[in-house]
Amino acid sequence: MFTTSFLTQIDGYIILIGFGLLFSSMMIGITLLLQRFNGENQMSSETYLTANRKIRSGLLSSSIVSSWTWAATLLQSTSVTYLYGISGAFWYANGATIQIILFSIIAIEFKHRAPFAHTYLEIIRARYGREGHWIFILFFLFTNILVTSMLLTGGSAVIHSLCGMNIIAICFLLPLGTIIYTIFGGLKATFLTNYIHNVIIVVIIFIFTFVTYRTSSLLGSFSQIYTLLVNESLNHPVDGNFQGSYLTLNSRNGLMFYLINLVGNFGTVFLDNGYYNKVIAASSKSIVRAYILAGLAWFAIPFVTGTTMGIVAITLQTNPLFPTYPNRLNVDEITSGLTLPSAAIVLLGKTGSLLSFILIYLACTSAMSSQFIAVTSIITFDIYRTYFHPNASKKRLFFISHLSLLIFVLIMIILSIGLYYSSISMGYLYTLMGILISSAVVPVILTLLSTKQNKLAVCLSPLLGLICSIVSWLLTTKYFFEKINIQTTGSNLSMLIGNLVALLSPCLFIPLLNLIKPNENPYDFVSMRRIALIEDDLVNTNNSTIVEIERAIIYLKDNSRSICFLAIGITICFIVIWPWPMFASSYIFSETFFTCWICLGIIWLFVSFSIVGIYPIIQHFRTIKSVFGLIYFDIKTFLQRD
Repeated sequence: MFTTSFLTQIDGYIILIGFGLLFSSMMIGITLLLQRFNGENQMSSETYLTANRKIRSGLLSSSIVSSWTWAATLLQSTSVTYLYGISGAFWYANGATIQIILFSIIAIEFKHRAPFAHTYLEIIRARYGREGHWIFILFFLFTNILVTSMLLTGGSAVIHSLCGMNIIAICFLLPLGTIIYTIFGGLKATFLTNYIHNVIIVVIIFIFTFVTYRTSSLLGSFSQIYTLLVNESLNHPVDGNFQGSYLTLNSRNGLMFYLINLVGNFGTVFLDNGYYNKVIAASSKSIVRAYILAGLAWFAIPFVTGTTMGIVAITLQTNPLFPTYPNRLNVDEITSGLTLPSAAIVLLGKTGSLLSFILIYLACTSAMSSQFIAVTSIITFDIYRTYFHPNASKKRLFFISHLSLLIFVLIMIILSIGLYYSSISMGYLYTLMGILISSAVVPVILTLLSTKQNKLAVCLSPLLGLICSIVSWLLTTKYFFEKINIQTTGSNLSMLIGNLVALLSPCLFIPLLNLIKPNENPYDFVSMRRIALIEDDLVNTNNSTIVEIERAIIYLKDNSRSICFLAIGITICFIVIWPWPMFASSYIFSETFFTCWICLGIIWLFVSFSIVGIYPIIQHFRTIKSVFGLIYFDIKTFLQRD
């Protein structure tokens, strides 16, 4: 049983409340400074929900990385390394990187085909009308519900294990600060907090990494760690790995997890309105490189975290400081995400408990802020403004966005508490998500990339795919395990079949449904281009801004082909050229190769920090300098008056 006496419930309350108030106060202060010294009008709904469409590539990349760094990114990558060896972190990072890189293709098409859209769902309505609009509203909202459930369920389980806080209290307090700064600062506030969260998360990962490989008295060198991993491979061989080794990419179960991970994450990227919000908020030149940079930067976070903390858990689980000593972590503890905090505790004691607490808090809240804005924008623009009050004023839209945020958070808190007490863990939800949402991925992509997909196909293919995925998932479970429960439905094989059917079945349904009722003429995308700004904000948008957008459309068209080739090329490198030779050869890492593997991850993490931590500062240096200069001038003027 997982036990630790390092942190108390009081410590937990102090951290949750303190960090929540700290970040919300900080973001409110920054928002006020930007309004005062940088001319940003937060009372404009365009500013609040689209950040004036001027976010630059550095801040955009940082925000994408932060939104994609869930609690699962850190917890699940560590757990699969503990289960499958060094391949686990690689399969996790690889299987969730290419979606962000490929999304750059959709981002460019979206930006130039619908330059004034507020959500992706608006363009679905513009092309397919009310029926298609409502079907994808449900899929998009369900994606946000699933992701937020994972954040709250996984985060609360880990925090409860670290300090013993009541689960209900954690679920209410964890999103507190995020609610405050999202309501006050809107989308721009989430970009700024995401940047700060990123910096702190990467710094903590560096601390864990350098302690593990350099300064730890228990580990402290590549040679010592390699020897311990070889011994563990002999003492506790991994089922399904070549020769039972922790030091190979040839892992049958690891490969099945990779495919589940790959399929499920197409859904949570391409059906998450948060990523489209970032496209909308960004300047056109930023779109060209930001998603490529973000995908490459993000890879290092689960790769290094999972490899490092998974190795610590494997090699030090026989240490008396390990929370489950003398036992290994059981299945429930692993799927609840307790591998990372266990490794942190045995590595750094109370400091490890505190750092893992902060790490999970930041990962949960940074991704949560993106989910909140995604949901409020759907409810505000796609439901309320479209079907209830088309001429709503900006004040009314503000009210609806704030009210919907509060209602959504309350629903998610209640749902997450229910999931916890029903023993449905973050790991289970993570592998299940593709079955429930990925049938809508192909229709969503073809909405922008195909001129032939008809209304019947876009409406029925995701629903038929969902039915097929659930049926195949449950039938596979029944066939191989003879009973259906949480344990059997959570098996890798059942989840893999269900996920693959969900993603691939629309590839069969869409052509068939297109044949039943083919379009008379190919779609020309004109209706997407006609989506307009909100009337109140159109008044505040000058002609020069309109001209800039027109120029940006031309720029995006000119660069779309090169970005498409680049994204596909990187994807082929990630999913074919790099992993399969190592898998097929059944290569077991030598000590030298193991050392180079770890060093590659550390160097990559430094590059990632440059992208998400340093690059945004360089890009916005003039603005930062100007704001501080104006603050100094105001203070100087005030003192001279006295």
